[in-house]
Amino acid sequence: MSEEKIFNSNRKAAHDYHLLDRFEAGLVLTGTETKSIRAGQVNLKDSFAQLRNGEAWLMNCHISPYEYGNRQNHDPLRSRKLLLHAQEIRKLTGKVEEKGLTLIPTKIYLKNGRIKCEIAVAKGKKIYDKRETERRKEADLEARKAIKQRRID
Repeated sequence: MSEEKIFNSNRKAAHDYHLLDRFEAGLVLTGTETKSIRAGQVNLKDSFAQLRNGEAWLMNCHISPYEYGNRQNHDPLRSRKLLLHAQEIRKLTGKVEEKGLTLIPTKIYLKNGRIKCEIAVAKGKKIYDKRETERRKEADLEARKAIKQRRID
């Protein structure tokens, strides 16, 4: 049984984008980055993934410097390589070349002792899409409350 521990998830991504396909990718990290992530010092808020020269890169992901690190501590915003199979990179390249699609990291988690990053092919939402999503959430919440209230009565 594979155990997953989520270190950080990008909840704003689901609000700002329609998440289409999801891929699991490994990360090339230094030792101090690994220790910082395990301590929960990672932020995916403004990060994105990019394809360059047949490789996938995680950009703008903030991993805080390790508290007990020495002068060889890592740069918090450096680009980190994503480990994907060649066929997955080809599939992603084809999708990203479509107009309006981008790659967004949705969560960083631990799986079988390895730190993984889930990236999603996403399409930006318009303002009216965000409002519609908010209306649906509120309607679902009200329906759940009504059902719960009926069970109590």
